[in-house]
Amino acid sequence: MIDDSINYEYIIRYLRDLLPERQGIQGEMEAFAKEHGVPISQPETIKLLELLIQLGKVKSVLEVGCAIGYSAICMVAAGCERVDTIELSPDAARVARENFKKAGMEEKIHLYEGDAKEILPTMDGSYDMIFMDAAKAQYGEFFPHCMRCLKEGGLLVSDNVLYKGMTATDELVQRRKITIVKRLREYLKMLSSTPQLETSVLPVGDGVALSYKRR
Repeated sequence: MIDDSINYEYIIRYLRDLLPERQGIQGEMEAFAKEHGVPISQPETIKLLELLIQLGKVKSVLEVGCAIGYSAICMVAAGCERVDTIELSPDAARVARENFKKAGMEEKIHLYEGDAKEILPTMDGSYDMIFMDAAKAQYGEFFPHCMRCLKEGGLLVSDNVLYKGMTATDELVQRRKITIVKRLREYLKMLSSTPQLETSVLPVGDGVALSYKRR
């Protein structure tokens, strides 16, 4: 396996070889993340995000989980006009702001520094798309606020929902990951049983759930 991908190594290697190499600030950030062990979205997940933005003509995104700002920069580069992103770690937030400035995107990306559990309830924006990529065990807590902030006809994208395959089978579950896996399973059931949503879970990267909010 490569990284946390749920697919076989030969499949991931082939798919990634099809993707053009990232240049400029995006390439620099990929190298930084690899060197420092910073978790960023996998290449195939980022490509999916970019396509969704372009196909859906997405102009506004709320991102829960910024890290060093890699996915936010990629989304703006794909055509998004505004990204509001939340990051808990002060160190990651500082690096993210530096990256936004380097990319010339500080006017299009607004970073909220702090705990998403405290920030989300205060937000009253309306977004074309929401990208969930923060603490996996807290997705369920974030969900009501995301539904409130997501426009009708909008898309909720939840990353890492298959969590190294553990969500799909008890055979892979590690003892210290039991709580995360339990909550991710509950979250996926929540997505699938919410009448206002149409959800599909894709075996891309570490598992991506796409949830369309009906008009």
